[in-house]
This record gives sequence, structure tokens and C-alpha cells, in this order.
Amino acid sequence: MVFRFLMLSDEVEDFKREIQIDADATFQDLHNAILSSVDYKEGEMSSFFICSDNWEKEREITLTEMDTSSEEDSYIMEDSVLNDFLEDEKQKLMYVFDYMTERSFFIELREIITGKDLDGAICTKSIGDAPAQFVDFNDFEVKSTVIDTGENFYGDEGYDLDELDAEGFDGLDDALPPSDGENF
Repeated sequence: MVFRFLMLSDEVEDFKREIQIDADATFQDLHNAILSSVDYKEGEMSSFFICSDNWEKEREITLTEMDTSSEEDSYIMEDSVLNDFLEDEKQKLMYVFDYMTERSFFIELREIITGKDLDGAICTKSIGDAPAQFVDFNDFEVKSTVIDTGENFYGDEGYDLDELDAEGFDGLDDALPPSDGENF
């Protein structure tokens, strides 16, 4: 049985790789195929994550043994067979290749091809340039959107406290300054 994976990047819009690999291969074999397909050098810390349909990380498979608590199962790429973790088409994986900045590839198991075997992994489609393997941490752009929290963040900066409707806001009466000569 052969797995056909599609790999995308959120950094490079036109980047796409398709990798076919035997279902009995290990995550180490898939890791090596990914590095080869994007021309990255070996030796950097990386992990696969089995993800939910919403790309939430569930199970981690690391390149090397990590010191984890004995309560958690730990999986190593060279000992973990793809077929033991992947069962369904459309199953999602994340491959983190840069731990410092959490940069990763998004991978989906697009097809399970039965009745076929492969001796080694092959890259069957290569479109676009891969993102750089390393980025200068100081130059790394945070992926979240910056929110303007200036004077107009809450709306019109010229609001009048007397216009507030205190009904339904417990304790707001205590915070408002006295008006019209009333004493609190």
C-alpha cells in the first residue's frame, strides 16, 4: 500500500510538494523525503504532529528521544511506522522544521493506493520554491495581526460619561463622578 501526501506552506503561496511513500515506511523515511524534496540540510530538530481535522496538534513524533514524563507516550521517527498512525484519507499532519519560530509544513494524506508498493519515497510533484529553512529570529515576522490600540481603539475618543447608560452595569454608579450637584 502506498500513501500519497500533499505538502503545503503558509509562508509561500505557490509552494506544493507531493510525496508518495510505502505505508510500511517510517516517519524517518518521510522526514528524509521531505528534506530531499525541499533541499533542506539534515540534522535540525523536527517533529511530526498527527492533527485533528482543524489542524490541532494531537500526537507528536520526534526526530530524537525527548525527555518527557512517563505518563505521556513518546514516539520516535525511526521506530514509528506510517501505517500504525495513519488510517484514513484526508488525515492531517504538521511537520515542524524550525522549532525556534514554529515554522512548519501542512501535510494531508490525499490518497491511499492499495495493491502497490514502493521501495523508497518519491517526490511526484514539485511546484514553487520552498521557504528558507532558516530565518533570522530578529527578522521573523509574527504571523498574528497587530491590532491598533491607539486613542480610537474603543471608538470615538470624545465620549461623554453622562451618555453612559448605567442600567444593567452593577457598580457603575459608584464609578461615575457626581453630576448636577448630586452627592453619592
